Amino acid sequence: MSWSIEIDTNTCIGSGMCAGVAPDHFELVEGYSKTLQDRSEPSEEVVDAAESCPVEAILVKAVATGKVVAPEE
Repeated sequence: MSWSIEIDTNTCIGSGMCAGVAPDHFELVEGYSKTLQDRSEPSEEVVDAAESCPVEAILVKAVATGKVVAPEE
């Protein structure tokens, strides 16, 4: 199983929470979040990063099903 990681660049405010929580998956580039890879194996760090985003700009979905993994509603 793999996950897709999407960042809504129009929503991102560049807080850096994602890069702080999951530095192996996110970085800040010119003040905005960027994924290091568009896909990831399931990782608690990725979920924590999506959940910690103050504007919910990160969307994590299961590739096979399209089911939203994070953020939880």
